[in-house]
Amino acid sequence: MEPVEYPINGELDLHLFQPREVKPLVEDYLEACLEKGILEVRVVHGKGKGVLARTVHHTLERMDIVESYEPAASPRGGWGATVVRLKA
Repeated sequence: MEPVEYPINGELDLHLFQPREVKPLVEDYLEACLEKGILEVRVVHGKGKGVLARTVHHTLERMDIVESYEPAASPRGGWGATVVRLKA
């Protein structure tokens, strides 16, 4: 499988990716955002059964560059998305 270019704009929609790709994708994407000076990122994982959200949160908990994260406000996806704040 060839690499896919994805815009680094502070929003990562995981609906486009396979579950096995999520952990490294989130890590790489957040690192790229930090390099660009983007300190708030919205990760869209969907609502479903919460499996993908738990994978994202578990990944975030292990990353030194993550200052905090929380469910997005209702207009930005509610519990179907997570807002991540990165350390400056």
